[in-house]
Amino acid sequence: MRLRITTALLSMILIMAAMSAHAMEMNGIEYPDAITVNGVDLVLNGLGKREATIFKVDVYIAALYLENPGTDGYAICESEETKRLILHFVRDVNGGNIGGAWAEGFMKNSGDDVTIYETRIETLSSWMTELKDGERMMFTYIPGTGLEISVKGISMGTIEGSDFASVFFSIWLGDDPPNGGLRDGLLGLN
Repeated sequence: MRLRITTALLSMILIMAAMSAHAMEMNGIEYPDAITVNGVDLVLNGLGKREATIFKVDVYIAALYLENPGTDGYAICESEETKRLILHFVRDVNGGNIGGAWAEGFMKNSGDDVTIYETRIETLSSWMTELKDGERMMFTYIPGTGLEISVKGISMGTIEGSDFASVFFSIWLGDDPPNGGLRDGLLGLN
């Protein structure tokens, strides 16, 4: 009798553990609920879809990982905590279009003086190449280090400055994101 109770309890614990270790999915792309970056545990805050043109063509699925989940985009951008944004492309996009999107995003979100970011934007844009369906870019802010950029699984380098990282993340989490559903998804609001 005791063996049956122990076996039943163990089975329930394993089922509950399996249920809590599930991944979130969007458009058939799965992201784990939690990851570890440089020894820091991050949780999936949300997923969002980048849609382009009036036809709402899907471009990428974005995932935002944070130390402390939140729904305040500006607080997330300004936080001095580790955070990671992953862009999983669902269609081919050329590097020039991506670089142009960075420049436009910084112009919309940097306030009065985008010139203080010009050199760093140029560096970021120079690391962009054509991305094919299924390829990823990853942006990880490490406090005290800067924004680490990986394209197609290759580390491109780090852009220093929490100011740069804050404006960079505001491209998706600020008042003028590429599309509102993308921001709301990343903030876990939909």
